[in-house]
Amino acid sequence: MCNPSSDPEALLSVGIDIGTTTTQLILSRLVLKNQASDFAVPDIAIAEKEVLFRSRIHFTPLLDERTIDAEGVRRIVDEEYARSGVDKAAVQTGAVIITGETARKENARQVLSALSEFAGDFVVATAGPALESVLSGKGSGAADYSRQNHCSVLNFDIGGGTSNLALFDDGEVADTGCLNVGGRLIKLSPEHVITYISPVLEGLTALSVGQGVSREELLPVVNLLCGVLIQAAGLAPQTPLLEKFITDKTVSLGRRTPVLSFSGGVADVMGNSPPDWDAYGDIGVLLGQAIAASQLMKAPHITGAETIRATVIGAGSHSTQLSGSTIHFHDAVFPMKNLPVLSVTEEEERSPTLSQTLRQRLRWFQAEGGGTQVVLALRGEANPRFSRICQLADAIAEGFSDQLAAGYGLLIAVRHDMGKALGQALSYRLDAHTPVVCLDGISLQTGAYLDIGMPAMHGSVLPVVVKTLILT
Repeated sequence: MCNPSSDPEALLSVGIDIGTTTTQLILSRLVLKNQASDFAVPDIAIAEKEVLFRSRIHFTPLLDERTIDAEGVRRIVDEEYARSGVDKAAVQTGAVIITGETARKENARQVLSALSEFAGDFVVATAGPALESVLSGKGSGAADYSRQNHCSVLNFDIGGGTSNLALFDDGEVADTGCLNVGGRLIKLSPEHVITYISPVLEGLTALSVGQGVSREELLPVVNLLCGVLIQAAGLAPQTPLLEKFITDKTVSLGRRTPVLSFSGGVADVMGNSPPDWDAYGDIGVLLGQAIAASQLMKAPHITGAETIRATVIGAGSHSTQLSGSTIHFHDAVFPMKNLPVLSVTEEEERSPTLSQTLRQRLRWFQAEGGGTQVVLALRGEANPRFSRICQLADAIAEGFSDQLAAGYGLLIAVRHDMGKALGQALSYRLDAHTPVVCLDGISLQTGAYLDIGMPAMHGSVLPVVVKTLILT
């Protein structure tokens, strides 16, 4: 394997966000660079992120309240690729994110299938409130602000159906949450007749579908939603009302007094409200105005560098990680997609019965079809002895013996930088044509999925996307 040169190399990344209210696409350039000296172990990192193309903001097409218009979404993406002038085959990484209430639609998987032709060889399709929260927080600039100012920042990404919360400490994710608070919990006709009320508001308002309403009649619901956000920010005691709106969980602030940050479509109208309160046929403008006039603005706060585009920019520019420096791969075919992760505890990893534990855990993935390719997630050690690497390789080879006999390869992800040594030890123990991939610098948990892209920087790094699939 050649050492990478110091010249930067770039990946073309796409982000597609199909949200409760809007659908967007961006294309970004991710510049990779070896930050180590010529005589040190390579340290490959994403040194620069540049957004090359921003699509128009489209209303997410729906056939009805329960069904996304998959063909309509496909047309939007097709049109925006044409506008960008980029060949979809040139895309190397990124993410397709179905967010908010849209992720709960019955045909979400059909939509992902309709977009497969635009995905290139390495784009993930994923949904999950924790990942949405992290991506929007990074895309909004909240993570960067936290890092640069060495402080805690709580980002509220307030969309049409949900508000995704991400807490950052010194730029690192400390916690995430999600609330059923958004601008399209009530929808209106041009004549101000209610056409939809979210089930989450049941029992909290006397308003009903078919009723004509004024701005003043909607304000009690809007102020109630704003009060939920105030409680989640730690600016008022938490009540059972907050519990009613939690869809995933809320963040744990502890003793922190975070700076508040706001992104999403509702944040977009907080400081630039359109002249008509019903401009979008919902309560989004009213909610933005209520937040802007609330005690949320009396706390230390910032407006995201990106608001309505925060999630899509996070998906296109922040979903990709790199595994490099000391990786090993042999006889593997890239890209690889939707690989389920199997992790073990630190105690299990050090136990002499690790091979038996692996054999038992692998049965979790054999309920259908006789088995599947699995990624084994390990912690590893910072400075392992050669004898320890051999011991670990023996246990893994033994534990995966049934998988190997069935024709599967070995895919390992290690938190510490020992991927090359462990991968070579495994390859030495296996048939010469058995695929082996050993990544490092990646932290994974059971329940996550992994995508591995084409090798970059002369084969010294592999781009990966860690994701959580919750679509049913």
